Amino acid sequence: MPTAEIITIGTELLLGETVDTNTHHIARALRDIGVDLYRTSTVGDNRERIAQILREALQRAEIIITTGGLGPTVDDPTREAVALAFGVETEFRPELWQQILERFQRYGRKPTENNRRQARIPKGAIPIENPVGTAPAFIMETGNSAVISLPGVPREMEHLLQTRVLPYLKERFRLNSIIRARVLHTSGVGESQIDARIGDLERLSNPTVGLAAHAGQVDVRITAKAESAAEADRLIASVEAELRQRLGNWIYGADDETLEQVALRTIAAQEWNLAVVEANLGGRLIQRLAAADGPFLGGDMLTEQPSLPQLQAILRATCQKRSASAGLGASLIPGETRQTLHIALLTPRGEKTTTRTFGGPPQLATRWSVNLCLDFIRRIGKDEHDPQS
Repeated sequence: MPTAEIITIGTELLLGETVDTNTHHIARALRDIGVDLYRTSTVGDNRERIAQILREALQRAEIIITTGGLGPTVDDPTREAVALAFGVETEFRPELWQQILERFQRYGRKPTENNRRQARIPKGAIPIENPVGTAPAFIMETGNSAVISLPGVPREMEHLLQTRVLPYLKERFRLNSIIRARVLHTSGVGESQIDARIGDLERLSNPTVGLAAHAGQVDVRITAKAESAAEADRLIASVEAELRQRLGNWIYGADDETLEQVALRTIAAQEWNLAVVEANLGGRLIQRLAAADGPFLGGDMLTEQPSLPQLQAILRATCQKRSASAGLGASLIPGETRQTLHIALLTPRGEKTTTRTFGGPPQLATRWSVNLCLDFIRRIGKDEHDPQS
């Protein structure tokens, strides 16, 4: 099975002026056709450095995909860099120049002389026509490896990847397997606690199990490789069943399910509706609940950070004003070394409160707080301390 590397090219990426979305898109596409991606990297617009990183990648992987550096200007050096890495010159391809002329004609423009540079590709390269842009792509083959250079413009890259590159890879490397993934979402529990329960599963080779921690949420990813989607799903299902058995109510959903959707489903299942009040959360709790489908009546943003007793009193008044059968109040109080979060929940069953502290980066405190609030709603009627509940 071939392995792959992705190299994104552009000084603007290194300077943080442009966000790299191409790597994410290519990685997902390679995963879906069963190609293992072992490394990604970014390099600036320098011919020698690009050539060096290509030589290194060719020692490790059979498939190297580059994006960027195929424009018409002097600081678009990918064509020359690939040629340097392979020890060849670039050559002018009249058919590529004709494609470029036709593309400009379609746009009602005339190319400048430097656009001719885009018709030069490494000698021996396989050209890839670009019907959605002016920069042709190309493939350089050597032995069992291939370097595929694509434009950096996401729309162009995505089109060529789907229509030309993936079919080429499937045929060239006789790809007949796929990689499938499923993500289980947990909340109200830390990464170390999850690891303590499933550490042995994280050592599996196929499927693999990995953790990704976020503020107030930890994702458990299951990835399987197989010759068919059905077989990959079967492998995933077996491990997922074991994870659900061990993690219990810590798991709130999977894949595209969100915590706010699950929280509002919990409210709807009780035939209640919900109102909220929040302090120092920037409207984030209200926004997330409003974006989900469910019995949410809206909320109020407080200008001060009330104590827990004050928050309870305000919440009662808000529920009465909005005719809400259930309400949640949250007040985040900043501190020098940690943030304090008060949560109050009011339902027909009574009132419930908690106070938590957050010692992580202050900029993550809001997201952590909102996730905790949503999880507090989700756990109505359940023992939040028992992962088997």
